[in-house]
Amino acid sequence: MTTPFHVLVVEDDPDVAEFVKLVLVKRAGMQVDVAGNADKAFNLLQENEFDAMITDIEMPGASGLDLIARIRGLRPLLPIVVMTAHASVDYAITALRHAADEFLTKPIAAAHLVERMTALAQRGRTDRLSAAGQVVLAIGAHPDDVEIGVGGLLAAHQAGGDSIVILTMSRGDRGGDPNDRQHESLASADLLGARLFLEDLVDTRIEPADPTVSIIERVVAEVSPTIVYTHSSHDRHQDHRAVHQATTVATRRVPTVACYQSPSATVDFHPNRFVPIDGFTEAKIQLLACFASQSDVRAYLETDFVLATARYWSRFGGGRSCEPLEVIRDTSVIGKAWTPSRRVPAHSPGQAPQ
Repeated sequence: MTTPFHVLVVEDDPDVAEFVKLVLVKRAGMQVDVAGNADKAFNLLQENEFDAMITDIEMPGASGLDLIARIRGLRPLLPIVVMTAHASVDYAITALRHAADEFLTKPIAAAHLVERMTALAQRGRTDRLSAAGQVVLAIGAHPDDVEIGVGGLLAAHQAGGDSIVILTMSRGDRGGDPNDRQHESLASADLLGARLFLEDLVDTRIEPADPTVSIIERVVAEVSPTIVYTHSSHDRHQDHRAVHQATTVATRRVPTVACYQSPSATVDFHPNRFVPIDGFTEAKIQLLACFASQSDVRAYLETDFVLATARYWSRFGGGRSCEPLEVIRDTSVIGKAWTPSRRVPAHSPGQAPQ
């Protein structure tokens, strides 16, 4: 499930405003706000993120063109459609000179309205998310799973200005006190500046279907990730396999999905992307140090083990330390190599470091 496009309709004629809203809601499934004048529209734009805007030109007080000129400094990437009842070349030229993206003449056919607004809203959302950086969602079955698998990579994403969200499906009560593990998870998320979703599924009994799928779908709809990291299917732990299966269903519309290695991964774990984390190994060690309740009983949390693992994978990637990934979907860009972070190049097997 993806978040519906959010569109602002600026129109002083209530009948026209209702028609445009009804078409976009019923036929395109959009979320639509309506403003009857430029001042109200500007206030809404200050308080909300919109994927596109459609405005009339002639309105009481400030015109639609005045509104466009006013908001371009506030929302430079927002696609704007101008509509008017006057089919005039002069109007069209004036609208375009005021940085409108399209000019439509009333009455507007419903099908054409849906087609153009959907295309522009998609472009607006993509541009806005790209300008804001990636939204990275890391999903794990238990506390410390994502930090072990992609702690260095998440630190690199943070340094690159990306937004980080961690979804942990259980509180890990089979491996320690759930209250301790909750505090540890919060401490790690705080170091990353990440938003943490900590769920209450039963440790060792996580299902690959609902409620796991529904939980992931809810978080995906709320944060709109562009990259998801999760468990591999090649894993001895049943919770890890279940989270992997649920994630592949719930993130089917996310552009990039990749799987990390856990300590219980099998020899069938076959990474096809190796991400250098030079400069971020110390950050990963600090993240893992947050999980003090586990460090005395889990050898794979020992610093030398973590560093040796990253050093080993660098033989396939670049630099001195790497984290391995099984990329199962990568449609974020066409014709370009996927780079998880703008500051950390990713390498495929056999590819020379850049």
